[in-house]
Amino acid sequence: MTAAGTVSELLLAQAGRTEPGLKTHEGTWTWDEVVATSAAHGAALRELLSGLPGDGPPHVGVLADNLPEFAFLLGGCALSGSVLVGLNPTRRGPALTRDVRVSDCRVVLTQSSYRPLLDADPGVPVLDLDGPEWTNLVAAHAGVSTEQAPAGPDDLLMLIFTSGTSGDPKPVRCTHRKITGPGRMLADRFGLSTTDTTYIAMPMFHSNAIMAGWAVGLAAGAAIALRDRFSASGFLPDVRRFGATYANYVGTPLSYVLATPPGSDDADNPLRLVYGNEGAEADLNAFAERFGCRVVDAYGSTEGGIGFSRTPDTPPGSLGRLTDGVHILDPDTGETCETAEFGPDGELRNADTAVGELVNLSGPGWFAGYYNDSAADADRVRDGRYHTGDLAYVDADGFAYFAGRTADWVRVDGENLGTAPIERILVRHPAIAEAVVYAVPGRVGDEVMAAIVPAGGASPGPDEFARFLDAQDDLGPKQRPRYVRVTTDLPRTATFKVIKRWLAADGPDCGDPVWQRTGDTYRPLPGSGSHAPVSRQAR
Repeated sequence: MTAAGTVSELLLAQAGRTEPGLKTHEGTWTWDEVVATSAAHGAALRELLSGLPGDGPPHVGVLADNLPEFAFLLGGCALSGSVLVGLNPTRRGPALTRDVRVSDCRVVLTQSSYRPLLDADPGVPVLDLDGPEWTNLVAAHAGVSTEQAPAGPDDLLMLIFTSGTSGDPKPVRCTHRKITGPGRMLADRFGLSTTDTTYIAMPMFHSNAIMAGWAVGLAAGAAIALRDRFSASGFLPDVRRFGATYANYVGTPLSYVLATPPGSDDADNPLRLVYGNEGAEADLNAFAERFGCRVVDAYGSTEGGIGFSRTPDTPPGSLGRLTDGVHILDPDTGETCETAEFGPDGELRNADTAVGELVNLSGPGWFAGYYNDSAADADRVRDGRYHTGDLAYVDADGFAYFAGRTADWVRVDGENLGTAPIERILVRHPAIAEAVVYAVPGRVGDEVMAAIVPAGGASPGPDEFARFLDAQDDLGPKQRPRYVRVTTDLPRTATFKVIKRWLAADGPDCGDPVWQRTGDTYRPLPGSGSHAPVSRQAR
């Protein structure tokens, strides 16, 4: 395993190899062809950027699915000293143009089907990836030397936007080191080699696909298999078609794959390991058992300031043990929170003193800052400490449990409540497939609101739901939802994360059926379910 510090060094180490380097539904390229094609793309980018007016940074916006072009552009940026800006196709119009501008893109390369998502004038030139202007430019540089532009581990290679679940997405600076570091670490940890194939169906504009997928394959010298967009029904056929031994995920894709009709031969496949984060606890073992592989779920974020993962001795529901230097601090006092105390049924008894923010006292780790956003940087790194913005609590054995985002905290009667523990309680009901908890304004402070997704179309009724809550010993009186929204479709980002701010903006007047709590009983809110929910409209 090479100890190269830059992506370009890792890529050039594959030159001359005739084994498959990139596999897609469109075709297969050897590693030598991947390197040569990346070099042609890099030379084309140099010529394109040099012909543009002004002297801005060499930032290239890419608005595309996981096409072969995306991989070649990423390699081309590494070799040419350009910076790839991953643009999110779930954004559109003014929002997408805003992303282009805050990241200082000088040009946007897009697949033709996504061009209508951009404003008529996004302020920079736009080229179609399959159009003659770009394809002819790349062809003109075929056979170019594979020499790399000067680059160091701390030089910028990508801008990756945060998911934007609690506000406008922010571009995170991704240096060569931030990409090669996780890639080498995971390839070493899981023993991946040139005989493996990594399968990537998560979007390449997101950090999970780059750092837990593409970089892992590159560091191992494994073949990289790309799926243009995630497909639950296409997952197992792809694994077999490409001979995938490793796959990555973020969020709920495991749930979607498990929801496909099972087959008696599902475990007859080459997949050995699936790695990701934010998977539902119940899905991890179910996926491993059904498909005959190991599933490793980790805690992580686009920023990358803290990371740890579950081990065989990790209790159900835990993120894993806190690593050296990582503490849970009271956001108000800055002091270390108390160790969690649990009742006989596992209920958290001291949430008010045990729940706090995950903070890395050792520094920012792989976090290299946001792009041109010193205020956001200062919010993340204060007094040499990296603040995640994530809430957690820790048990006596050092295992941490996620409790929500600081932005998701619900303040009821002067007490801060984490949303994740409430969500974990609600999904115990067999008729609730998913639950999301968030704050809505009350007369004083916040009220707790939950959106529930029925399991298999069988929703609990208001009375049954109230009886269920009565039976949950670890649900405090202030944690009981004031409003319950029953919906079949939660608003999500392209990486399947629920956009809570949209749900909170809808509030109880959301168009879906809503129950309102009075005392310990629930009754349908008059007029609810009578119009289209705001969160489904373009924003």
